[in-house]
Amino acid sequence: MALIQFVQNYQDLSTDKGFQFKFHCDKCGNGYMTRFQASALGVAESALHVAGNLFGGIFNVASNSAYEVQRAIGGKAHDAALEDAVREGKEHFHQCTRCGKWVCPDVCWNAPAGLCEACAPNFEETMAAEHAQAKAEAARMQLQQKAMQTDYVSHVDMGAKAVAAAPGPATAAADRCEGCGAALAESAHFCPQCGAPRRRPDCPGCGAAIQPGTKFCAQCGAKLA
Repeated sequence: MALIQFVQNYQDLSTDKGFQFKFHCDKCGNGYMTRFQASALGVAESALHVAGNLFGGIFNVASNSAYEVQRAIGGKAHDAALEDAVREGKEHFHQCTRCGKWVCPDVCWNAPAGLCEACAPNFEETMAAEHAQAKAEAARMQLQQKAMQTDYVSHVDMGAKAVAAAPGPATAAADRCEGCGAALAESAHFCPQCGAPRRRPDCPGCGAAIQPGTKFCAQCGAKLA
């Protein structure tokens, strides 16, 4: 079959009844479906199948023979149908003389420039897109500036005493009952409110959770008191 210069992607929707193809725009992928081309052998085979179902016998043999004939010359018929479909498709798509791509006329073709929009972007569309992006970028920068002018930590005491007195995650968790959240005395082994056993503090080395009865941390190997 001769070289066909057309779109890069297409779908072959042909069946034993006929031929049909769908060509896709090289830029956006929009598709164009060609008209259905009935296969003469497919029609004949269908007629023979009907006759075979009605009368049986020799017609079934004839139907099978028609199918074998179609398999033998179906390639040529398919190639011819594809060539016709390409000629039909070329009437719908436009080829860019700069990049050579075939594109759809509704989305990807810049008619005034006579080129695809990848080679000759549409001025109005480009300006609208840049305008929207500039507004979004300006809004982001203004939000950052406004956030920088807002004091979020004036109430936070960063003195040395306050930092030293702040309980760590392991200490805070150990001083609270896992069952009911009640405060636990330092010497308590069980919760005075619900009776749940006191959870062992997390590993002082890495902060990993420690199971009761564990002597060494399974994560960092630190020895536990």
